[in-house]
Amino acid sequence: MLALRIIVGLGLAYTLLMLLAWLFQDRLAFPAPRASLPDPKRVGVENGEKVELVSGDGTKLVGWFLKAVEVGGGQGRMVEVGHDTSTILHHPSHPPQPAAGLLWFYGNGETIAAIWPIVREFQPPGTAVLVLDYPGYGGSGGRATEGSLYAAADAAYAALATRPGVDPQRIYVYGRSLGSAVATHTAARRPVAGLIVESPFTNAAAMAKHHYRLLPTFLLRLSLDNLANVRRVRCPILLFHGDVDRLVPTAMGMAVAAAAAGPVEVVLIHGSGHNDTYDIGGRAYRDKMWEFVGRTAGLSDRPTVRP
Repeated sequence: MLALRIIVGLGLAYTLLMLLAWLFQDRLAFPAPRASLPDPKRVGVENGEKVELVSGDGTKLVGWFLKAVEVGGGQGRMVEVGHDTSTILHHPSHPPQPAAGLLWFYGNGETIAAIWPIVREFQPPGTAVLVLDYPGYGGSGGRATEGSLYAAADAAYAALATRPGVDPQRIYVYGRSLGSAVATHTAARRPVAGLIVESPFTNAAAMAKHHYRLLPTFLLRLSLDNLANVRRVRCPILLFHGDVDRLVPTAMGMAVAAAAAGPVEVVLIHGSGHNDTYDIGGRAYRDKMWEFVGRTAGLSDRPTVRP
């Protein structure tokens, strides 16, 4: 009798666990930290401005737009692209060309308030950057769901592609961790010049199996399918991954690279886990990203692993 009670109790506990997993999986995937959106000028980002957008489902979103800048004058001065501030750099008979644009999609526990120094440091020369807080994140309204993140991405793409001074034929997309799924979704459905992903997982089902092995995958409502998306992406891809990442195993990143329809270059960050890629990768990470945005032609048709 005691054994039967134990079995029944364990069964009820497991049923309750499955129910909680079904109800709260969005909160596990999208923790949605809140934080006020900083004023770019007040934190020293002179080429930045606050922006507000409304996604297709009516959610009000906030973010930053960073005007394209380039180093000029031999003294490291930052000169805005598309603004004739120097006759040395811009001859009156040669009007400035539209700048490239970069969409930035961050990880699931981040906000603009937390990562703005990285966005500023990694902004490629001559490239405008748009980064939004996801629905329910940072200073944006709404609730974070897979659908609402994709709707926000669609609104961000449209806003950047129609922004004066930005070349809609040279839109790049960057996504880290959770943001990789938003980035591949965008690149699979919109014209983009290049896709950059960091620590991409294969899909939500594989992540659930990796972290919650006791729970059946049929409970999962989320897709977040990087594998399916990259099979539709024809543009060049640059993929970063820490080689000791245990949250998103490196093997998942390699599987995403292998599934891509277009050319892929893989850069492994030695000694990096999931949340220290910027610190360990440092300037080499940044410079590789800058090089990719500045030059995307000529990559091989097969994934290449760099040490």
